[in-house]
Parts: sequence; structure tokens; C-alpha cells
Amino acid sequence: MESSARDARWGAALWGLLAVLCAVVFLDGLDVSMVGVALPSIQAELGMSTAALQWVVSGYVLGYGGLLLLGGRTADLLGRRRVLLVALGVFAGASLLGGLATDGTLLIAARFVKGVSAAFTAPAAFSIITTTFAEGPARNRALSIFTACAASGFSLGLVLSGLLTELGWRWTFLMPAPIAVLALLAGLKLIPRNDERAEGGYDVLGAVTITAAMLLLVFTVVEAPEAGVARTVATGAASLALLALFIWLERRVRHPLVRLGLLRTGHLARANIGIMILFGSYVGFQFAAMQYFQNLLHWSALETALAFLPSGLLVAITSTRMGGFADRFGTGKLIAVGAAALTAGYSLFLRLDEAPSFAGMVLPGMVLLGIAFALSFPSLNIQGVAGVHDDEQGLASGLLNTSGQIGGAVVLAIVTAVLTIGVGDPIATFRAAIVISVVFALLGLGVAISGLRFRSAEPADQQEKVLETV
Repeated sequence: MESSARDARWGAALWGLLAVLCAVVFLDGLDVSMVGVALPSIQAELGMSTAALQWVVSGYVLGYGGLLLLGGRTADLLGRRRVLLVALGVFAGASLLGGLATDGTLLIAARFVKGVSAAFTAPAAFSIITTTFAEGPARNRALSIFTACAASGFSLGLVLSGLLTELGWRWTFLMPAPIAVLALLAGLKLIPRNDERAEGGYDVLGAVTITAAMLLLVFTVVEAPEAGVARTVATGAASLALLALFIWLERRVRHPLVRLGLLRTGHLARANIGIMILFGSYVGFQFAAMQYFQNLLHWSALETALAFLPSGLLVAITSTRMGGFADRFGTGKLIAVGAAALTAGYSLFLRLDEAPSFAGMVLPGMVLLGIAFALSFPSLNIQGVAGVHDDEQGLASGLLNTSGQIGGAVVLAIVTAVLTIGVGDPIATFRAAIVISVVFALLGLGVAISGLRFRSAEPADQQEKVLETV
């Protein structure tokens, strides 16, 4: 099959494989965002505070982000097909549990388990693509389709959530279960059994340490308004200590969870920082926007979902073309333009008030965010695995996804803290929350521009040589 992936025309078997993998990543993206519109309904029925409510999102994000590195390495070592199919089964079961939950704690636990299972499906699916399609136009084309499905699932999940929430918020949790089962059955038939396995062992201690560090960091930010200075400083310091311990372990264990040398290469480091900012800023913006539209403006779940529709449609329609654009212009330029669009899109929402203009603020803002995701998300994924050897593709994709999920958890925690504290009247509070996303988007723009500045010092055809030396 690998030789087929080098041909200009792909056969039915190759398209079938790609379709299954796209269904998996679409499901992952869908489940991250589909709960968004349902949050106010969940809060009302289960009596959850705003701080507790954000853990319905963060529970998934942290289970996902905290174990992605282990999931990617496990896929490399045990076989990508096996890991993908087992994790899909767990994902389906956790979806059913979440839909039946009658308690906020159980719901958060179910979301965490779903995140853990997705931490194994996402890098396994990603690395099957990167080891099947040769680096260059074939891989860029496949990854543009793959990441378009991920971004479309994330964007359109908001719209679907609005429709399902009108029937009852539990449907947003139950619907992914049959999709996961169908993907599992199709995968049994269409994913080849002959995937190669890398040599090495597991770094479970490293996975536990980094997950604990991220959980404690988010807990510190979320609880800061009520915890007081002493406890906030103590838990923050503990989180940093765990992160330092993780780095120390990775430098000394025989089979590290993360080969830190990967991040010494400029384009890989920028890709991970870029996707951390892209996803993190958007998750924070989405959480604040949902609260603004539904709690302050009293829009229905469906009206809120339709507000996000232009962004989702743009991503779905245009992302599949990004492989060709990346071949022609290079990923760096696309990421920089996407970062500029992201900053402009968030900035428009700083004009929010109690009677916002749909044509003057909401629509153009969402269009700009859609352009940003369509340009940046596929390009960052292409850049994030360029030059990486096949036996570390699972690790590289896991690292990329981890960066995004950790960014989502941390920025969401900061936005939640702003909304919880309040900075005066509700309008000022929501503006302050949006400012957080604007600031992170500006940081992302700076990182993207730095990639253009130093591109001549790191030509694309030298990337693999650089990686071989670290």
C-alpha cells in the first residue's frame, strides 16, 4: 500500500483507508466541541458552578492532552492498527456512559475517559497516514484532507450541538457512540495488518508526571480566585516542579516518552507552539462566546450554533485544498496569514455589547476565524511531522496534539478565572475574556513571523538532515 501512496492516482483501498482515518479524527474533533453549546443546559440541569462546568471541557482536554504522548508512543510500539481499534471501542463505551450520567462528577469522569481513549486514536490514525503516504505532495494532500476532517468536526460540532441540545443535551454525548462503532467495524476491514512496530519500551512514569503537572496547573488557575495567594503559589510551584521532573526523567530514562531532541529543530518547535496557541485561544474564545450568547443575550442553543456555522463551513470547504497551497507557497506563509486572520477575528469581538450587530461583528468575526483555521490547522500539522522518521511518527503526531490540548486546557482555565472573578459589569467581563484570546493570537502571529524570518537558515530540504543530528 505504501507504494500506491506514491502514485498520483490512489486506488480504492487507499481511499477507503483514508476515509476510516478521517472518520476517526472527525469524531475526535466533533467530541471536543459538541459539548460547547450544551454547557448552559448541563449547568442548569445538574446544578454545576461555572468553575465546575469548565471541567466538562477540561476533563476531556486533559485526558486527551495528558496521555497523547503515551498514546503516540504506544501506537509506534504495539502497532497502530491494534491501538486505534481498541481505543475506539473504549471511546464508544465512554460516550454511552456520559449520555446516561445523572451527576456532574460522573459526567466529568466519563469525559476524561473519552479524552484518554482519544489520546490513543488520534496519534495512531495520524501516524498511519504519515507512514503510508510518502513525504511531499502525496502526504500533504492526505494530511490536508485528514486535518480538514478534524477541523470540520471541531467547527461543525458546534452546529450539531445546537440541533441536538434542542432535543436534550444528553444527545450530544450519546451520538458519537454509534459513529465510533461504525468506524471500528470499517477499520477492522480496511486498515491493513502489516504496520511496522518500532523498537523500545514505555515511559509510564513520564506520562503520569506530565499529566499530573497539567492537571495541577489548570486546577491552580481555575481555583485562584477563591484559593488565596498562598495556596495558588503552592500549587503553581508544585505544577512547575512536576514539569521539571518530567524533563529530568526524559533526559535519563532509556526509552523516553518524548525525545527532547525533536524540539531542537526550529520548524517542529514552531509548529507545536503554533498549534498550542491556535487551539488554546479558540477553546477559550468558544467558552466565553457560548456564555455571552446564551446567558447574556439569551440566544437559544440553535441560534448560538448557527452563529458559528460560517466558520465551520469555511473550514469544511477550503481545508482540503491546503495541501496544494502548502506545496506552492510553503507552510510558513500560510501559518502567518492564518495567525493574522485569527487575531483580527478575535479583535472584532471586542466590540460586543448587549445588542451586537450580526453583520458588523458576529459574521465577519466568524469568517475570519474560519479562514484562520482553514489556513493554519493543516499547515501546522504538515510542518509538525516534516522530516521525522517513520518510527517516531506516532511520537511526533502525539506531541503536536498534546501541544494543542494543553493549550486548550490552560487558556480555558485562564478565561474561566476571568469570568468567575468578573471585572465589573457583564459586558466588561466578557470583553476581558476575549482579550485573553487576542493576546495569545498576537503571540502566535509573532511566532509565525519568526518562522518566515529564519526560513532561509533552515531550508525544507535540510529538515531531515537536521533531525538526524539531534
